Amino acid sequence: MTRILSVTAAIAVVMASLGIFASPAAAHERRNIGPYTFVVGWLVEPAYVGQLNALDLTVTETATTKAVEGLEKTLKADLVSGGGAATLPLTVATRFGLPGKYQGQVVPTKVGDYTFHITGAVGAMAIDEKFESGPGRFGGIEDIAPLQFPNKVPSNSDLAAKLDEANTRLIIAIALGAAALVVSLASVTLATRRR
Repeated sequence: MTRILSVTAAIAVVMASLGIFASPAAAHERRNIGPYTFVVGWLVEPAYVGQLNALDLTVTETATTKAVEGLEKTLKADLVSGGGAATLPLTVATRFGLPGKYQGQVVPTKVGDYTFHITGAVGAMAIDEKFESGPGRFGGIEDIAPLQFPNKVPSNSDLAAKLDEANTRLIIAIALGAAALVVSLASVTLATRRR
């Protein structure tokens, strides 16, 4: 009985370990496109704003799971943010020592959902596919502030808001200074004419 419990416990530990290590792969979208399987997501998951990351693209033959190589020459990828409001072409490059795996580096600057738009050709097959972040696919870009320790670094939007506020105060100060100068010059001119 003790041996059965030990074996059961060992199996549970192994299964839990597999679940932990399998979770990053689950944060990708897997899609069959003709005779090929595309797996798309972020190279680093979860993905955080302001941190270097990359498109993580794997292409294999569906029937054989054989890696498809040479696609850095035939595929293009665009990263789309804000429902198409902003688009960035990514440089599709091979990942060293990993056949069939490609990346396209980027530093996302906004929290939210993103889309990888992949176009070009795999063999004789034309490709025009959009992979959108979301539940059951891959995650959007998350705020990094909750991870900062011991001090929080102001976000770009916080810095921009403070800069806007400082610019507004500066403009008001210049306007008040100019008005004071005009009043002062008018007073001096009036005093000079009265003499």
